[in-house]
Amino acid sequence: MGSVIRICALAASAVVALSFVFFVVDQLTEGSTNQVEAVRGDGKRAQSHALINEPAPRPAVERAREAQHSSFREYIDDADDLLLSPFSGLTDSDEVWIQRLVPGGIALLLYGLGGLMLARSLPRRHTRVGGDWREQTG
Repeated sequence: MGSVIRICALAASAVVALSFVFFVVDQLTEGSTNQVEAVRGDGKRAQSHALINEPAPRPAVERAREAQHSSFREYIDDADDLLLSPFSGLTDSDEVWIQRLVPGGIALLLYGLGGLMLARSLPRRHTRVGGDWREQTG
């Protein structure tokens, strides 16, 4: 049972971390595009993806995100939405970085660290195949 919990904890942590990496890449790309446009002096700005990057978005935002992301990315984001949904209402900030960091950090602590601690605390089955080198075998 402990190994199943350990695998689930690691999988949940991997999904949350991978979704956050995708978010960071989107934000860096948007910032880079805005810097290039500012240097050019066009006055144009890249379309902000802050709405589609918030955790557990509303259905209309979810449909816009599905249209923009690949199927693998959307699968990861949907799993992340499910994992972060209990924590998404904890922040009252309009800043997308706060909306992602706080629930993501809590999820990593709860699912990752808490799941691994729970798996470690469960009793293990002791299977002893061979004896100790100090024991006499028949």
